[in-house]
Amino acid sequence: MNNNIKGLILIIVGMLFIITQDVLIKYTIHDASLMQILVFRGGVGFSLLCLYLIYTKQPIFFGTAHPYIAIFRGSTFFFGFTLFFISLSQITLAEATSLFFVSPFFITIFSYFILNIKIGLNRIFSIFVGFSGTLLIIKPEFDEINIYMLFPIIAASTYALSMTLAKKTSIQDNLFQQTSHIYMGAFIGGGLMSILLHNSNFNLLIFSILSNPWILNDFLIIGLVLVISITGSLGIFFLIAAYRVGSPLVNSITEYVHLIFAIIIGIIIFSEVPDINSFIGIILIMASGIFVVFRENRREELVVAKTTLRT
Repeated sequence: MNNNIKGLILIIVGMLFIITQDVLIKYTIHDASLMQILVFRGGVGFSLLCLYLIYTKQPIFFGTAHPYIAIFRGSTFFFGFTLFFISLSQITLAEATSLFFVSPFFITIFSYFILNIKIGLNRIFSIFVGFSGTLLIIKPEFDEINIYMLFPIIAASTYALSMTLAKKTSIQDNLFQQTSHIYMGAFIGGGLMSILLHNSNFNLLIFSILSNPWILNDFLIIGLVLVISITGSLGIFFLIAAYRVGSPLVNSITEYVHLIFAIIIGIIIFSEVPDINSFIGIILIMASGIFVVFRENRREELVVAKTTLRT
């Protein structure tokens, strides 16, 4: 079996773990504490990362040559994916997932300003096509817009900014250091938010989801939270392994299987059937994203080829 086939298999398995995480969060978010999920996810992910380094006999060092950037990356990741997980409770799984896949277009824009990578007409066209697909999914009206449709887009932008900064600091900080900062951001951010929102009396739905109390006496909920934490972390590790052995081009395109999983599982489990506009929008986002991947592979600017390496 060649390395590209190994990478493809690892990507698919990783995406199965990540979509399992998303499905379980969507299923439990009204009963469990989202902050509890994020704290557990950060703690479990950090612990598994340490075990991996011990198993592979690599040094355990999570310091950074760029402390302010590391703190900013951890904070933006936490903020973005808090919004993404909230969106899962209000819009379909396919819509949330496809809207997050606009991240390559944000990476293109941030790469221009942060990494001084030029943006050609082809990239501008792909961004326009992806944006058109986004509008078809959101279906904005002048008098009303579903604010929860914006949450995955915000998450995509924070992810893109974090990935671009990771590229900028990759010479001094290795992959494991950068990954640990994301897990620590979730662990610390979730803990602080739990304290700040404890006994809050906000009436808005978003705050009621954020301020749900921790559940420590229901073994089913605790078990689901642990499964969410483990599946999310394993998904990331499989994606990391895929990019270490396989072609970035093949892997980046294969990541779009996540969208297919989201559509199928949304229909089967949640009876969420996207309308025709959403289907067209999803296809446009996939097509423009894959086009960006091909362009960036040719230029060997792989920071833009990354799509959903959600830590």
